[in-house]
Amino acid sequence: MIDRQQIVDPAALSSLALAFMGDAILETYVREAVIASGKAKIHALHQMTVDYVSARAQAGFLHQLIDESFLNEEELAVVRRGRNAKAHAAPKNTDVQTYNYSTGFEALIGYLYFSGNAARIEAIIEKMFAAHPIEGSAV
Repeated sequence: MIDRQQIVDPAALSSLALAFMGDAILETYVREAVIASGKAKIHALHQMTVDYVSARAQAGFLHQLIDESFLNEEELAVVRRGRNAKAHAAPKNTDVQTYNYSTGFEALIGYLYFSGNAARIEAIIEKMFAAHPIEGSAV
C-alpha cells in the first residue's frame, strides 16, 4: 500500500517525474468531466478525453495561461524546467516544441499536486474547461 503520509518534496523531483504525475492527475480530472457529460460509448469518451490531454491541447492551453498572465513566477519557473527537460523518447504525433510545452504543463500540475495545492489545480482545470467546454457537461 502507498503511505499517503509520506511527504514528497516537489522541488527535489525531476521535471519528468513531476510531468509523469501531472499527466495522471490531468487525465483523472478530464475523465471525470467527460464521464459526467453523459456519453456512454467508450470510443466517444476516449475521443473527448484526447481533446484535452493531447500534447497539442496541453501546449495550446499552457500558451493561453501564459498569454493571460495567469501563472505566477514560481509556476512559470516550474513550466520552464519541465519544458526544458530532456525526455529520452521522441514524440509520436507532435513536433518536439509542442511536446516540450505539454511536458511543462504536466510538470506544473505534478508540482502543484505534490505541493498540496489542489485549489490551484482546480482553478487551472476550471479555466481549461471554461475555454474549451465539454459537450453536454455542466463543468
